[in-house]
Amino acid sequence: MRLCMVERRVISCGTGEVVKVKGHQQQQQQHRRVSCRSVLVAVLVLGVVFLSLLSLGGAAICRSMNCLWWRYGRGTFGGSSSQELMNELKLGLLEVEKVDMELKLLETAPQSFGDLVADMSSDPHQDIKAFALKIKAMMLLLEQILNVRHSIELARLRESVSRHLASIDIPKSMHCLSLILLEEYYRNALARSPLPPPEYVSHLNNHSFVHLALLTDNVLAAAVVVSSTIKSSANPENLVFHIIADKKSYATMHSWFALNPAFSAVVEVKGLHQLEWPSHVSASIMETVKIHQITWDHSYHGTSNDKYQRLEALRPSSQSLLNHLIIHLPELFPELDKIIFLHDDVVVCRDLSPLWDLDLKGKVNGAVRTAEGKGDYCIGETFGDYLNFSNMKVSIQFDRHQCAWKDGMNIFDLNAWRRSNISETYLHWLKLNHESGFAFWRLGSSMPPALIAFEGHTYSIPPSWHLWGLGHRPPEDDELLRSSAVLHFSGPAKPWLQIGFPVLRNLWHAHVNQSNEFVKSCRDPE
Repeated sequence: MRLCMVERRVISCGTGEVVKVKGHQQQQQQHRRVSCRSVLVAVLVLGVVFLSLLSLGGAAICRSMNCLWWRYGRGTFGGSSSQELMNELKLGLLEVEKVDMELKLLETAPQSFGDLVADMSSDPHQDIKAFALKIKAMMLLLEQILNVRHSIELARLRESVSRHLASIDIPKSMHCLSLILLEEYYRNALARSPLPPPEYVSHLNNHSFVHLALLTDNVLAAAVVVSSTIKSSANPENLVFHIIADKKSYATMHSWFALNPAFSAVVEVKGLHQLEWPSHVSASIMETVKIHQITWDHSYHGTSNDKYQRLEALRPSSQSLLNHLIIHLPELFPELDKIIFLHDDVVVCRDLSPLWDLDLKGKVNGAVRTAEGKGDYCIGETFGDYLNFSNMKVSIQFDRHQCAWKDGMNIFDLNAWRRSNISETYLHWLKLNHESGFAFWRLGSSMPPALIAFEGHTYSIPPSWHLWGLGHRPPEDDELLRSSAVLHFSGPAKPWLQIGFPVLRNLWHAHVNQSNEFVKSCRDPE
């Protein structure tokens, strides 16, 4: 007996099975096929929505593909419900719509209050909603501008901090050299030899010689100044160098020049702790140092939120005791009538004898001026670039267009200085600035009180004597490098630092004694 059986093959839609029904089950087959199509359509719709969100820039919801995979890929297959997925997709769409709305508002934003008034006046029938939207658009525009300005300011501050950290760096080679010289001073009697040797002591006060002064704690820089000056001199036997170091650097400085004598010239090295002054001079110097210390404390620890001012306060020159003593040169060298003063970041490229013989016309300070003014040699800055002329006390006593001058290479008539009240005027204005709440000039520089003190006492010398600012940028004209008597690396990019400009660093390193055994042993690896 053959049994008539209904042939069935059942494969479910969800698992890949196909349902075939014969006979009386055809109606059930149609229902199941409709259900399967519905599921496929729903999946396709969700896929389209998901891809649309990606094409709109998934950053509105997630910032990376990893995030999108975690939310939608890993989250879905990891067990998140379809309702949670739909909720997140809705939130993403709302975020995209919000961004689009803000962009459209920004396109219609009035650029100023005047534009807003003009726009509202052109259509007096605008309702309060339109007015509110325009105000909102202006607020969004202002917020964008503030964000951009904040980003720019933050980038500038980071650049300033990086430049500052690079500028105060001490290369390993220089640190190594100082340690070796210090060791030599205490274990090698030759490193403690008198400077100058006894037979040359009489040169120190002989006015027929050319006297040059350096106040520095940088051994290698001092060596370059002395070496370049001797090489550039027509008569190096007429040169006498007076080097004053602080107590910390005195031993290394003395050791270098004792072991590496400057042949032909005479070099004297003294430490601040070895100098003796009358009591009234000591009191004046201590008061100057004290006011500078108070000024520095205000610059760094004051209530001002000026981050750049704090960086200025951290500059080595702002904290250097030697730098504050320059105003007391007549007391440092009481037996000299005249002196050429050099900073330790200079290279001398021409004979300085003509500068020594220059007639200062009764003035105290021979210097290159840095501003266009009434003088014959004025090429840059004025008193207005240093002093605060919004302060009444400053504006009624000084001319903002008065020609300024540069320090770093100066010739001083010390006798004329002693007959003046320059040092007293300098200290007087330091005190006034302190009492005024530091309102007379920007803190961090010793030039403003010096400009005031030397007003009327400065003689303009030709600009070819002094090329400054080489620590900020190289000159546009190479002829300036070839024609200038003194190259001054004022600025953060000192030639002994890696941030120094290569072409300028070579000019400085040419005067470093590379054959010296200590320099070779401390040389940085190539």
